Amino acid sequence: MPTQDIRLQVAHALQAVNNKKAEDVALLKLPGESSTFTDYFLICSGSNPRQVQAIADEVDERLSKDMGVEPNAREGYNMAEWILLDYVDFVVHIFNAQRRAYYDLERLWKSAHKLTAEDLLHPETVAAPEAAAPKVPPVKKRAKKAAAKKSVSVRAAAKQSVRGAKAAPRKAAKKTVKKAAAKKTSAKKSSAKKTVSKKKAAKKSSAKRK
Repeated sequence: MPTQDIRLQVAHALQAVNNKKAEDVALLKLPGESSTFTDYFLICSGSNPRQVQAIADEVDERLSKDMGVEPNAREGYNMAEWILLDYVDFVVHIFNAQRRAYYDLERLWKSAHKLTAEDLLHPETVAAPEAAAPKVPPVKKRAKKAAAKKSVSVRAAAKQSVRGAKAAPRKAAKKTVKKAAAKKTSAKKSSAKKTVSKKKAAKKSSAKRK
């Protein structure tokens, strides 16, 4: 189970996004098999690029000043469509509305457990979703940090998932177009052969009459 310090850090991040009027705020506790690289996802949205960046700045500043922690990695700040702040034990995802709907991390991590701020600070009142699973030996901090560096790959995994889902109908459409083109080509060749045959027959008929 994450320590009280980690939960306080997540609580500060949650307060920071709410201070900047973030929309559709969701706090997810990842299942046990995923906690080797991070424990929580904090996901929210901004209505425009400036707000998306302002939310990221507020989280960064609040955790730096109040908790003395800096993100292990930052990604996507300049584009301000999906900013990721990786704090090793938790990851903050700040989207614009279009990217939030497009990548739909809540669906990709549907096994995660949604928490409130009260649940976060008082975990003993929440039934852990992985309680029935076998206990996993605690991971050493150094190993956990090494694995956490891969958490930025959440972006890559989400993108790959969306691309894969969209690639299937595209491939099917391409096959349909190719088949249609092949049929048209075949029909043209057949029509051309018939025309040539008719011309030859007409020439033979004309020659016999003469």
